[in-house]
Amino acid sequence: MTLLEQNIERIPSPCYVMEEALLRRNLALIADVAERADVEVILAFKAFALWKSFPIFREYISHTTASSLYEAKLALKEFGSRAHTYSPAYTEDEFEEIVECSEQIVFNSLSQYGRFASQVKGRSSIGLRVNPEYSEIETELYNPCAPGSRFGILKEGLPEVLPSDVEGFHIHCHCESGSDAFARTLEHIEEKFSGWFKQLKWINFGGGHLMTRKDYDVELLVETLKAFHSRYPWLRVILEPGSAFAWQTGPLIAKVVDIVENAGVKTAVMNASFTCHMPDCLEMPYKPAIRHAETLEEEDLETARSISHTYRIGGNSCLSGDFMGLWRFDHDLQVGEYLIFEDMIHYTTVKTNMFNGIGHPAIGILHEDGQFELFRKYTYEDYRDRMC
Repeated sequence: MTLLEQNIERIPSPCYVMEEALLRRNLALIADVAERADVEVILAFKAFALWKSFPIFREYISHTTASSLYEAKLALKEFGSRAHTYSPAYTEDEFEEIVECSEQIVFNSLSQYGRFASQVKGRSSIGLRVNPEYSEIETELYNPCAPGSRFGILKEGLPEVLPSDVEGFHIHCHCESGSDAFARTLEHIEEKFSGWFKQLKWINFGGGHLMTRKDYDVELLVETLKAFHSRYPWLRVILEPGSAFAWQTGPLIAKVVDIVENAGVKTAVMNASFTCHMPDCLEMPYKPAIRHAETLEEEDLETARSISHTYRIGGNSCLSGDFMGLWRFDHDLQVGEYLIFEDMIHYTTVKTNMFNGIGHPAIGILHEDGQFELFRKYTYEDYRDRMC
């Protein structure tokens, strides 16, 4: 029985539970990569922003990346350092405050640069996002380099001589990708943009480098980055993964609150919601693992009817599609039984919503000594105040 399962009765349900030991495992690996490859790896808030855990992060990294005013403020006020900030489009009413909170400002287009660069006035390092028009991301929803993408400047859109205050390029091509994909992508990046590298001080290779995944080839990543350094030793290299930090660092715990059977198909309804609390499961889509259950790839009704202890899992919202299936358990599920959805920290807590007035899961951390610390428990007032 795991430390989490030993303490599960003391944890509110539903609840996102980050496990400190797993978080430190990831942070140690990332810090080792940064040291050996001589790069800076920073935390992308778009995947993870639980600020009460930042004291642990600060033992391993020093900076974060932001994509909005609120994320930039979180970097400065809660993480304690100015952000590396990129936004597809800055607005006049927010830009001054964003600069105050940012060590780097990356512009998505030359028109945005022309409009706002004078306000930076040497207070932040200026960069441009460029688009190599190559990515191995298969899900188009997450592909920033798809034809017609709104992200970044194409090679033919860049002047031969960059503005004198542009110090870096930002390039994002990956989503939970391997180091082999990065190595192949880097060939395209250099082919298109290396002619400008002598004019730069830094390059940011964005996120999606899932170096904490078990099958990730960390040594290839380190070798690839070292080789890049040898070709362009003056460039400071930055990576800004989000998922890699929080990958498999904790589950979402929910409870079965009813068992519904219709046309021979059993659905275990839980006190949580896919659409509210695990949106990527429906958006991506992907099926999460449930601890002590077998994930069945066949999802036709006949499979659901014919295999014992097999259930769809349904959310508690009124959305018809707020369900997934099928999972096979080794027993008949009972009302009050726990469901442990694995790997539910990255991209979930930052994307959740209160559709239908569904209560938001609590958030907490299970420390290495078995003590559970509740970060926050949400109330009716949290829902009310979002609705004005």
